[in-house]
Amino acid sequence: MSMLVLLAAAATTIADGDALGTDASDTPSSIAAPASKPRPAIMFNRWQEDWSVLENADAVHEPLDELKYIPLADDPKTYLSLGANLRERFETNNAPSFGTNPANPRDSYVISRTEIHADLHAGPVQAFVQLQSDFAPGKQVRSPVDSNRLDLEQAFVAFAQKVGPGTLKLRAGRQQFAFDLQRFVAARDGPNVRQSFDALWGDYEIGKWRLIGYYSRPVTNRDGHPFDDASSSRNLFYGARVERLVLGGKELSAYWSRFTNDNANWLTAKGAEQRDVWDIRFAGKQGRWDWDLEGMGQTGHVTTSTGSRKIRAWAFGSRSGYTFAATPLTPRVGLQVDGASGNRANSTVLGTFNPLFPNGYYVSLSGYTGYVNFLHVKPSLTLQPTKTVTVMGAIGLQWRMTTADAIYTQPTVAVARTAGTGGRWTGAYGQFRTDWKMSGHWSSAVEAVHFDAGSTIRNAGGHDGNYLGVEIKFGW
Repeated sequence: MSMLVLLAAAATTIADGDALGTDASDTPSSIAAPASKPRPAIMFNRWQEDWSVLENADAVHEPLDELKYIPLADDPKTYLSLGANLRERFETNNAPSFGTNPANPRDSYVISRTEIHADLHAGPVQAFVQLQSDFAPGKQVRSPVDSNRLDLEQAFVAFAQKVGPGTLKLRAGRQQFAFDLQRFVAARDGPNVRQSFDALWGDYEIGKWRLIGYYSRPVTNRDGHPFDDASSSRNLFYGARVERLVLGGKELSAYWSRFTNDNANWLTAKGAEQRDVWDIRFAGKQGRWDWDLEGMGQTGHVTTSTGSRKIRAWAFGSRSGYTFAATPLTPRVGLQVDGASGNRANSTVLGTFNPLFPNGYYVSLSGYTGYVNFLHVKPSLTLQPTKTVTVMGAIGLQWRMTTADAIYTQPTVAVARTAGTGGRWTGAYGQFRTDWKMSGHWSSAVEAVHFDAGSTIRNAGGHDGNYLGVEIKFGW
């Protein structure tokens, strides 16, 4: 917290505006500044920021800007920029795994994330390095996503150049990437340690088209000693993606990926997993309506000690809403419907869906709901009392697709003694969340969830769950 206080003191003269975004998206927050050349936004992906605007005398300047823009040549696009992110969140949860696992008791703790980065620009070439230091003081049971005392979060070289009528962009090294609403491929911003990949990434942007190819090894987080995170060729994620703007700016995209995991551990299949992923998404706005629809199919096989089992799994996700723009508080009525397949009884085919690299924000931060073997219906109401405050309330209803498979919590943790027993009804939950964009650098959020467990969970020794998270973020 000492670094948080130090940076807070340096930011006391910052004007009010939009804060660092609280959701896991690539959409930047804007910083309100009454100048002809506004300051760059603090973005979710810090390497996408362009601080060369500070070379102009009429740009809005703040304390420590001599570190945000360090010119290295006469060309204003050749410079070094330093920055940092801090996030502190208090969480309390009285029912991890709905209380069915004695080794994972009720818990109250703080998760603390510090990131510092250096961003070098030299013409078409960029070099970006980001370090992370993550702690979970007071947490009784820690997983690899809770703490990482000091490690290399990102370190890559990027290149961008006009080629023919379009622009070619390349990245090589340790990096983070995510797709769409991050249902299945996310930077994992909800937990303490984000998901990185040792990867090669390339895309070609031409008009309304964007063509992408990627080859990556997901980074495994460790906390034995500093700088011990590593990736392995035994766990791969690679593929190709195409994006197109259609029908006046609507988003249409599709991709194929292959995911391999030599140590897969599903309830009915353990061994080397290879999944081919087929995904399509359509999203956009029309008048006061907005929507985001996505479907995914998975094929492949798991090679076990007794042979090979085919994989046939699927999932879908949808978010839609209508905003009453002319009404006080700008209410938005939303509906979220999601589903994912589970394994069926006595089947020789593995039907359990693999959510790959999911984003916990998409359902809720409580972790009570995993994107596996479920049907999820969630009506919501979002209000905006001021330009910087949003309040959301929702009710979630949840079933299993098949009772032969388990109930799962985030991300793919089977609740003990639920597979093959009970009914399809899992339970219902209420969710309340408020976000406050305090300035262009500060944001805060409060999220509360109460989960009313169904009879299947209760018969397995579980009970209702209550979660509360209080978070503050700073970006510089």
